[in-house]
Amino acid sequence: MAYTPDKPALPVSIDELRTRIPGWGADLDPRDRPSVPRERFDPGASGAHWDFPDRQPEKWPRERSIEHAFLTPVFGTSCPPAGLSGAIRKYAYRRYSEGRAAHWLLLIAADRVNSVEANLASMVSRRPDNPITETGILSEFSHHGLSSRFGKKRTDVKHQWLDPIIVTAPWALRGVLAYRLGRGVLRRTRLVRG
Repeated sequence: MAYTPDKPALPVSIDELRTRIPGWGADLDPRDRPSVPRERFDPGASGAHWDFPDRQPEKWPRERSIEHAFLTPVFGTSCPPAGLSGAIRKYAYRRYSEGRAAHWLLLIAADRVNSVEANLASMVSRRPDNPITETGILSEFSHHGLSSRFGKKRTDVKHQWLDPIIVTAPWALRGVLAYRLGRGVLRRTRLVRG
């Protein structure tokens, strides 16, 4: 059983391991260890002060790997899964093992969806993101941005042309939507007046 202080039994006997692997178990004898004078040798002691650790309360159903019977005793609670990205994460944990590529590809897709969700939430908030100050574009002009890219063998130079597109695309989309919305409102007010 996981998370107990009991040492699991070896699948192969010690004598068999010694004959098969040269030097196996060289530090098993306490007299061969350099730390023995400071070490209290007690093979029965595990150092744990519990038989099973106290469990953190689960306030909402948490995602957990299908390989495990239960959640780890302690888990993160700062960013609970929410929205479409949370549903994708929960599906990845519920359906696929951590050893499958589909599990990790779904988690990567959930991260991308979460990024889009955060961008959309920013667009409708009272204080939207500011691409000029938050992307660090101003430091490109004040901290030798151009000279740091040439002759330095940086790998990010290959894809740096994509960065302005990725950063400005949501803002361009927002501008197009605002323009169309404004144009539609103006047309309707002209029809009502005329």
